[in-house]
Amino acid sequence: MTPGARVQSAIEILDLVIAAAKGGGAAADTVLARWFAAHRFAGSKDRRAIRELVYRAIRRCGEVPASGRAAMLALADDPAIAAAFDGNGYGPPAVAEGEPTAKPGIAPAWLVDALTASGVDAATQAALLDRAPLDIRINRLRAASVSIDGAEPIPGLPDALRLPPNTQVERLPEHEAGAIEVQDAGSQIVALACAARPGERVVDLCAGAGGKTLALAAAMANQGAILASDSDRARLQRLPPRAERAGVTIAETRLLNPNRETEALADWSEGADLVLVDAPCSGTGTWRRNPEARWRLTPDRLAWLTATQGRLLDIAADLVRPGGRVVHVVCSLLDAEGRDQADAFLSRHPGWHVSPPPVPAGTPHGLGIRLDPLHHGTDGFFVAVLNKP
Repeated sequence: MTPGARVQSAIEILDLVIAAAKGGGAAADTVLARWFAAHRFAGSKDRRAIRELVYRAIRRCGEVPASGRAAMLALADDPAIAAAFDGNGYGPPAVAEGEPTAKPGIAPAWLVDALTASGVDAATQAALLDRAPLDIRINRLRAASVSIDGAEPIPGLPDALRLPPNTQVERLPEHEAGAIEVQDAGSQIVALACAARPGERVVDLCAGAGGKTLALAAAMANQGAILASDSDRARLQRLPPRAERAGVTIAETRLLNPNRETEALADWSEGADLVLVDAPCSGTGTWRRNPEARWRLTPDRLAWLTATQGRLLDIAADLVRPGGRVVHVVCSLLDAEGRDQADAFLSRHPGWHVSPPPVPAGTPHGLGIRLDPLHHGTDGFFVAVLNKP
């Protein structure tokens, strides 16, 4: 493909990404995969170049662009991209005088204001749009250590390695053997904050596909019991084969009906030593991986998320035994989902108290800690450990 054809292809994909963001459709990586499947003439080099253009444009535009062309024009300060707008062949038509161009920015204005009010400065906000590294966790249930070319240790995390960006992890023999799992360093720190011990009874209330469940099982040396629950059937179904590959035998899955979680978990009432609540959240801490997510978030959506988080924390409070702990986690840097949630929980549950998360990194923030890519090299998280009297 010519450079112009690559730019035009990126514009077409951006149009689809923008429509999906506005309409609650598929994520950008899924949109890309579908487009490539339908356009098999694009070779591997073309696909890499087009993907790069798409994500550069997404990261450049703070507000939702009017169109894919407007988003791509925001990159026209690059002479190579500007030259593609010449109207030749399969390239994009020449730029018309006064044609709208998307404006650069971090995120929609209301969201930038919310981050700033949450104590997230401009440099940290910008770092949220950097490219994410590729981190893995060594699974001690399968291997005492691993050696992978180009891997570097992550200070403070004995089970963590950072791999070269383009490593095909699923093709590594260590992955096939269950000796490693792809997991951001921040998620590994969150698992450490839980301080799960062998023999404990644990509920991973919003387990998703089970990444943290597997980390908790390894920390527990496969001794005890973990109930991994979620209301998303498709994501939860991914856990059993992952657990089998990782050698985890103490995890049980349970599908929940939204708003009927307490009924489904009645047999665990006051029976857990630990409940991890990694609740649905805005994902502001994961923009490095999903930069178009900031176009999907609205004030109404954030209000729904914070209400859901509070409800799930109250459910967790009933599941944990006296003297046990609830770990509140969100991959967000917004105080509405982190600091304010912890404060509100303690106001609703007199006698509970917080304790410092036992982790090697993090900045104290309110009743918990925060992690961010600028200061800690991780995704953005808020973590608080809430202890039942």
